[in-house]
Amino acid sequence: MNINIIAIGKLKESYLREAAYEYSKRLSGFCKLNIIEIPESRLSENPGEKEIQNALTNEARLIEEQINKKSALNIALCIEGRQLSSEELSQKISGAGINGKSTINFIIGSSFGISPDVKLKADFKLSMSKMTFPHQLARVLLLEQIYRAFQISSGGKYHK
Repeated sequence: MNINIIAIGKLKESYLREAAYEYSKRLSGFCKLNIIEIPESRLSENPGEKEIQNALTNEARLIEEQINKKSALNIALCIEGRQLSSEELSQKISGAGINGKSTINFIIGSSFGISPDVKLKADFKLSMSKMTFPHQLARVLLLEQIYRAFQISSGGKYHK
């Protein structure tokens, strides 16, 4: 199974990079993990709606270059998505392979979110919580949950 984390921007804080590295290392026993960082659009100090939409459109073009594969399940992380338990996420990941999907793309947008066009192309919209998290922290939380999902499906004790 290939897992791609397609994220807008880089992890800026060293503690977040260290946490992401730790979960990446743990995941190596379960899947081939790729973290694809797409440059965040540069915006003015107080961007207007048009500037934000232009940035999302530019980011969408770069995201779409990564997700246009028939063998992939595309999951967009967005507030309006469906919340899953860890067990349900484990089932979704396991089910992807059973349904002939060899790759799962998890898409994390910028602080302004993800373009509506990308959301429309996603096979599933996932919400991490009703709470709002910085998109950089969302990457670490997602990596932890993917690791937990693989542990659940393999009967590991990490989940307990």
